[in-house]
Amino acid sequence: MSAMTTGTTSRADANRRRILDIALAELLRDPDASMDQIARAAGVVRRTVYGHFPSREALISTLLDGAVEAVAAAYTEGLEGAEGPPESVARTTLAVWQVADRYRILVGLAQRSVTVQGIRDRFTPVREACVEVLRQGLEEGVFSSPLPAPALAYMHEQMLFALMEAVNDGLLAAEEAGPSAAVTLLTTAGVSVSRATALVSELSRREADRLSTGAARA
Repeated sequence: MSAMTTGTTSRADANRRRILDIALAELLRDPDASMDQIARAAGVVRRTVYGHFPSREALISTLLDGAVEAVAAAYTEGLEGAEGPPESVARTTLAVWQVADRYRILVGLAQRSVTVQGIRDRFTPVREACVEVLRQGLEEGVFSSPLPAPALAYMHEQMLFALMEAVNDGLLAAEEAGPSAAVTLLTTAGVSVSRATALVSELSRREADRLSTGAARA
């Protein structure tokens, strides 16, 4: 590949990433933003946007892929250092919500343009990891549920989507949603409300201390 071709490809990739970043910002600001609006915000002609994404649905689908990658990375990060299944559920939920909060409008949009099965398929790796955590907790007796681990993981996933919609509809404050989600998932796995609340509060406090320490060092 020639240097000129490489340079052209790099510019095209950079333009594509920039359009995606601006599209996400525009859709979060206005969920009904059109391709024309996105093109204007990106400072390009409409044809340029369509050159990368043949339709608004294709653009949203690509943004959803990016959201899934970010959620998967957050889930993996949340698992690191977790001591036992309850802490794993709490830490991963808090970590995932930080990402999901940015994309929660997008999930609602995606349900209009991407099949529900298509959304579920994208989250299969994360769901499988959730199943293993829940199975371990059920086997150890720290979780209790009439549901088998795969069904419980499916229910947790749907509850997170529902909580995103609750925030979108103004039924739940965004700043309360992450801890509320973590406590809710723990209680549906059989952990007492008091224990779940204490655990989530402690993890939230640790994270706040970590961020405060990091900011002070910076």
